[in-house]
Amino acid sequence: MDILLIAGLWLDASVWDEVAQRLSELRDDPVAVPLPGQGAPPDSATLEDQRRAVLAAVDAAAGPVMVVGHSAASTLAWMAADARPHKVARVVMIGGFPSGDGEPYAGFLPVTEGAVPFPGWETFEGPDSADLDEPQREAIAARAIPVPQAVAKGVVRLDDTARYDVPVTLVCPEFSPAQAKQWIEAGEAGVEMTRARRVDYLDIDSGHWPMFTRAVELAGLLHGLVAP
Repeated sequence: MDILLIAGLWLDASVWDEVAQRLSELRDDPVAVPLPGQGAPPDSATLEDQRRAVLAAVDAAAGPVMVVGHSAASTLAWMAADARPHKVARVVMIGGFPSGDGEPYAGFLPVTEGAVPFPGWETFEGPDSADLDEPQREAIAARAIPVPQAVAKGVVRLDDTARYDVPVTLVCPEFSPAQAKQWIEAGEAGVEMTRARRVDYLDIDSGHWPMFTRAVELAGLLHGLVAP
């Protein structure tokens, strides 16, 4: 089974290099999906462009796929399940929950000159970044790519309720499975997860970016979801 890896805001497909290498060593088939808008700014990519890129990767796979979305890209992974509910065998969301139909993809951050720039580490102080040392913070910030406005403010469209039958695994980094369950039950994680019929939880002791600080462990968790 192909494992499609989708990076969240500001980062491109190369953030998965270490995870993908470990998955390959475990004889899995990882594919880090490059998205329009993750190149050098300015970029006119839209959310629909990114959705199409993910669906192209789904359609290119010979068999069923597991789609992994990090942070905001949990929504892109869920959009893939909506569009291909019989091809997507599982959606994995790392540190994020999907937006619902009619909601903006990432409407919570300000736009500057047509894009959403990385806001700096002050925004992520606390559990999000507690496991990152200063060189790691500097490296991540240096490679951060402003997100095109038409991606961040793009409206999510979902229309096939068969997506609710696709199994979901929430990988919980800066929060615990117990917290995630509480948020879902209270409706604080969005309507989509309250309607998903099968949601599992995996804990990982990291901040918001485990692909940088717990890459081998994260790969092991993903491998366990597809291993026979």
